[in-house]
This record gives sequence, C-alpha cells and structure tokens, in this order.
Amino acid sequence: MTVARILLEKSEGVQALTPEASVLEAIGRMAAHHMGSVLVMRDHQLLGILTERDYARKVILQGRSSAKTAVADIMSSPVITVTSSDSINHCMAVMTERRIRHLPVLEDGKVIGLVSIGDCVRAVIAEQAHEIDQLQRYIAG
Repeated sequence: MTVARILLEKSEGVQALTPEASVLEAIGRMAAHHMGSVLVMRDHQLLGILTERDYARKVILQGRSSAKTAVADIMSSPVITVTSSDSINHCMAVMTERRIRHLPVLEDGKVIGLVSIGDCVRAVIAEQAHEIDQLQRYIAG
C-alpha cells in the first residue's frame, strides 16, 4: 500500500500557516481540526512543521507566551517528507527512526497532503484484515 492510497481516503485537508502566525493560532487550528500538526508555508513553499510536541517542549517547558511567540521560532525545519509513491512501511520506518509522527507528502516540490502515524497504522490494520478475510475464504472455499 502506498501513501497515495491513504491520501485518497482522508477527508481532512492540510492545515498551514505562515511563519509569522502566533503559536496560539497554530494550536487553535490543530484543536479545531483534531490534528497534531500544522505545516508552515509561504507561497506554497514548505518551510517547516509545527507539532504538539514542539509546542510542549519549546513553549510550555520554556515558559514562552503562546500569543507572543511566532510559529517560525519553534517550528521543526528542515522537514522530512515523502512522496505519494512511497510505501506505508517506508513511512513507518522513517517515523520510527526519526521519532516523528507526521510526514508531509510532496510531489514536484508541492505539498499534496500529510500522513500521520495513525493514518499508517489504520492502513496496515485494514490491509491485514483484508488479507485475513481472503485467507479465510480460500480455506473455507
């Protein structure tokens, strides 16, 4: 299974902010869309990613103000990305190795989506359930 398949099944689009946006705005956007990250972009160019983990470690623990801190000050950059043709197993390996939970998907330098560890786990479970069903039908048939 590839990243393209996951993107076809996702209903929520990518959330992005400019580097000048406040961290408070970013956290509000994540909460409103039930997401753990937002992309940081300018003119369709990916500059970074801001995650709940970045917020906890770089704002809360350092005593910064969410309203006064710019996204650019705490975002993770450069961003590790994948393409739509990459496999789910590849994504899971990258996420595990790099200890990250979100991977923007790029095609020809443009962001076309975002996959999370949750997306990958759901895809693997669905694929395994399908294979089990096929094996049971074969055995019973």
